[in-house]
Amino acid sequence: MVTSSRPYIMRALYEWIVDNDCTPYVLVDATVAEVQVPQQFVKDGQIVLNISPSAVMDLNITNDAVFFNGRFGGVATDVYVPVSAVVGIYARENGQGMVFEPEEAPEPPDDTPPEPDKPEGRPALKIVK
Repeated sequence: MVTSSRPYIMRALYEWIVDNDCTPYVLVDATVAEVQVPQQFVKDGQIVLNISPSAVMDLNITNDAVFFNGRFGGVATDVYVPVSAVVGIYARENGQGMVFEPEEAPEPPDDTPPEPDKPEGRPALKIVK
């Protein structure tokens, strides 16, 4: 199974945005299971989070999730966002970044053994000289 490229792209874009003195924002689908964000700031099932070094503490973008401590309305809040819930990452100043395609959940493995190939019709033999 191949791992998702999304967290790698997110880390690269985050670094590029910060290196260019811009503000990295992530757009999150707040309806995804396990998303922990302040619900009073969610609009239409989504929330935009400023993840700049000056706005958050202990930012960590792992292969599974983005998590940090941020302030919302002056209240320190732990935020946890599974990588699959990140819709996009972009620079506030110029909008440059990336929107991700929705990820499909991996299908469970098929444990049924394959059926042997059955020849259709009558077998045909050829004489090769």
